Amino acid sequence: MSGLTTHVLDTALGIPAKGVMIDVFRIQDEVRDYLKTVRTNGDGRIDGGPILEGEDFRKGTYELVFHAGAYLKTTGQKLPDTLFLDIVPIRFGIADPAAHYHVPLLLSPFGYSTYRGS
Repeated sequence: MSGLTTHVLDTALGIPAKGVMIDVFRIQDEVRDYLKTVRTNGDGRIDGGPILEGEDFRKGTYELVFHAGAYLKTTGQKLPDTLFLDIVPIRFGIADPAAHYHVPLLLSPFGYSTYRGS
């Protein structure tokens, strides 16, 4: 399978992060070109297959912008009035559009991590 996928996990609660809005951009010459907005399902993944695939998925720089703060406010966790994490942008490069790029987000109210998954 080729294309771009993600998975958002709430590491504070130990559950998939349901309902996280993610804006998808392609970056060219430092200009952000908006492609689409997706939302995670009950498993923390995106319904309907890869976020980008085929001709929409080509070599270059991309950015996933996770609306983490809006999600965190729905979880019932004790949060400060001013969130430490609100918008989490992850910028990454696609070198081989024939490959699968999985960019997960491990999220808690005070930290996050990501990596190229499989």
